[in-house]
Amino acid sequence: MAACAVLAATLAPGAARATEGALGRQITGTNVQPNAGIVSPEPIWAVNLSQIYLDGSIGGSREVPVAGKTSLGLDAKVAFTLATVLKTWDTGPGRWNFASSFTVPYVWTKVTSTLTGAQGRNASQSDTASNLFDLYFSPIIAGYHFSETSHMALSLNIWAPTGQYNANDMANPSLNNWTFIPQVAYTRIFPESGFQIDTVAGVQFYTRNSATDYRNAPLFSMDVMGRKMFSNGVSAGLILGTIQQLGNDKGPTADRLNGFKGRDWALGPIVTYDRKLADKRSLSLGLRWVPTISSKNRLDSNSTVMATATLVF
Repeated sequence: MAACAVLAATLAPGAARATEGALGRQITGTNVQPNAGIVSPEPIWAVNLSQIYLDGSIGGSREVPVAGKTSLGLDAKVAFTLATVLKTWDTGPGRWNFASSFTVPYVWTKVTSTLTGAQGRNASQSDTASNLFDLYFSPIIAGYHFSETSHMALSLNIWAPTGQYNANDMANPSLNNWTFIPQVAYTRIFPESGFQIDTVAGVQFYTRNSATDYRNAPLFSMDVMGRKMFSNGVSAGLILGTIQQLGNDKGPTADRLNGFKGRDWALGPIVTYDRKLADKRSLSLGLRWVPTISSKNRLDSNSTVMATATLVF
């Protein structure tokens, strides 16, 4: 459905904190949505609720930057609840259509790390946080229709550091930086076979975390999703995603870790269900599991799950 498409450009689900905290703003495999490149040619409202859960770790043989310090390994559990509202504007018929959106995220996170004390002894510490996360908004999403089966969406997505942050805490409901993510999404529909391919790619640009003097290097992300559509509204497919760090992190802690450059890959299944309702409304549901298949200096998770529900009216 076209409305879910625009949400793909705006959902880019956030994460807890290679990159400070070993994650960054996006979780690999959760960025692409059905109809990712389609901006509805009709003016609509769309409301999306998403739930993301991740349980990941970095082995204790590697140092990880967290809370302005370094930890020998890291275990993190993150649960995100995101509420997104999107509006497509009445721009009339034509190849271009436009939309805007904003997202209010709530996060629960638990971090366990091993820190080195003053006498060189290692001590395991755990910290938990639960609160509103940094706000996320997309002031402009521009969709272009190459044809009825080929579509593209361009967007600028912005994370604002509105959540609470304490540099002494390992778990924080904020990254304490601005993040700017130019993004392109593409959808190709094959009506004869019932197959569809959706792709989302973007680059994350971070400002410096003033509390820890840490600046994440830009991150390139790309998710590709292929699905088989069935006549009863159900579809099933696979998602392949990656995040690749472009350069080294900056700051005293990052310098001690030689830039803490990271990357990861995720691969897993997705199932969706679309249903048309009365008065041109529609409902879309989705469930995916996208475990990490390869990682370096990023959280390795076999329990990355995302559930979505979208109402269009």
